[in-house]
Amino acid sequence: MNMIQVENISKIYGSTNSTNQYQALRDISFVVKQGEFIGVMGASGSGKTTLLNILGSLDKPTSGRFIMNEKDIAGLSKKELATHRIENIGFIFQDYNLLETMTLKENIILPLALQGASVEEIEVKLRPLITDLGITEVIDKYPYEVSGGEQQRTAACRALITKPKLILADEPTGNLDSRSSKDLLHLLTYINKEYGVTILMVTHDVFAASYCQKIMFIRDGKIYNELYAGDDKKQFFDAIIDVMSVLGGERP
Repeated sequence: MNMIQVENISKIYGSTNSTNQYQALRDISFVVKQGEFIGVMGASGSGKTTLLNILGSLDKPTSGRFIMNEKDIAGLSKKELATHRIENIGFIFQDYNLLETMTLKENIILPLALQGASVEEIEVKLRPLITDLGITEVIDKYPYEVSGGEQQRTAACRALITKPKLILADEPTGNLDSRSSKDLLHLLTYINKEYGVTILMVTHDVFAASYCQKIMFIRDGKIYNELYAGDDKKQFFDAIIDVMSVLGGERP
């Protein structure tokens, strides 16, 4: 079943009469099936973040259609977009985006609190998550009191607490050491399989990308190539390196 259909989307920044116009996406089309774990790669400025912002309803395309669960998202009002984001999308960012004045628990339950959920409902949704993601022991600590890996797990819990259909991860391993990065990638794989959540992850890290089921490579705002993971992970890893070497890679 197709969860997302992107049809001929373009994104141009700057007014029509401006000489400083910049086209970030160019007539891009693709389909994402429910339950897929997809990586998005490309050189700096290729359009990856713009695409993620459009899929997250944080930005609108200049032209084309973005359909999610058979609904034309680009045509929604601001109020409808806000509701759509809360109900259907979870975000995991490179910088965690945790509030330092709140405990990890308070950070996680914030989306539910903003929806007016009851204490009982919050507890029912919270307990299984923090157990599965391994942060039960630190739940009452503040972000500055825990490790980067624990902060990222907290961010993952916050993204999952509303039971979203889609998680958008923007360079989620960018601020983590190699061990924490590996732990997070195992966690995303677990979330994808056990919770059935569709994941799109923008990354420049070939190792991180090798955990995905499919990689979409973007070049100059267009889909340049796609790779599918097979049974041989090393072969997939090497193929990703080959494509990125053509694209010129990206500065970490």
